[in-house]
Amino acid sequence: MSEIAIKHLSGKEVEPWIPDLARLRITVFRDFPYLYDGTTEYEENYLKTYIQSQDSIVVLALDGGKVIGASTGLPMRDETPEFQQPFIDNGYDPGKVFYCAESVLLKEYRGRGIYKQFFTGREEHARKLECFDWLSFCCVQRPTDHALRPVDYVPLDAIWIKFGYVKHPELHASYDWKDVDQLEETAHDMVFWLKPIQESQS
Repeated sequence: MSEIAIKHLSGKEVEPWIPDLARLRITVFRDFPYLYDGTTEYEENYLKTYIQSQDSIVVLALDGGKVIGASTGLPMRDETPEFQQPFIDNGYDPGKVFYCAESVLLKEYRGRGIYKQFFTGREEHARKLECFDWLSFCCVQRPTDHALRPVDYVPLDAIWIKFGYVKHPELHASYDWKDVDQLEETAHDMVFWLKPIQESQS
């Protein structure tokens, strides 16, 4: 079994890795529950946010020189208003929230402890910035009887709870993208999870 290298990047250090990150995201997010039919152009443009944010973090997992996984995060203040609004509506200061955006890992590398390193890397980065009270991420909500839900699909809720995060149904937003089985973009309900940043030290 090959040795996986973990690399931490921030701000402009992310730029050379944008094409690899875009391809990885398209591959992983095509599967359930996201079913995302993405394009390289859109992904590369989206990922520029992590170059522009000097306090961003990208935790790369590398097998040799190949990017096989990545986890991203940045201050919520550097995200779009759509991401910030649910927090504002519920009395949270977006300036006190570090947004742990996405973790993507190729199927064949799962179950090797890499996912935990993703969470640890982002949390340690956010804590070192010393200006946040909360860690957060969001996930798509899909019906249990969705036609494309694999028989063996297991939600990650139990893992997220183990990592110390709590689901907050009152913090939700709607985002549009094209599903693999659809002709047009449709709205998707996204729910946020929260964790007090001091708990990330335990």
